Amino acid sequence: MGVTKSQIFNEKQNELAQIFKILGHPARIAILQYISNQESCICNDLVEEIGLAQATISQHLKELKSLGLLKGEIEGKKLCYCIDVDRWNAIQMDLNKFFNTTKTNCCS
Repeated sequence: MGVTKSQIFNEKQNELAQIFKILGHPARIAILQYISNQESCICNDLVEEIGLAQATISQHLKELKSLGLLKGEIEGKKLCYCIDVDRWNAIQMDLNKFFNTTKTNCCS
């Protein structure tokens, strides 16, 4: 969406659209599911677990990190990721608010 088009929508609409865009890829969902079920940071496990190339995984991690869903720490040559629980909860609240404000469908 071009800059001029996004300007006609409010900040919350643009933020939700960005969330949906980033979460709209099945690889990112798989990455989040895998990381969220681990008890420690994830380093090199993702390539083997998800089955995509390292460069592809890195790009998906970059997108998820840009949304603030992941925190990463450098440990030597390794980059370890975990869920940012505060941001995870904030996005969950935003999505719940979005879905819970829908009125009854008039076509029922």
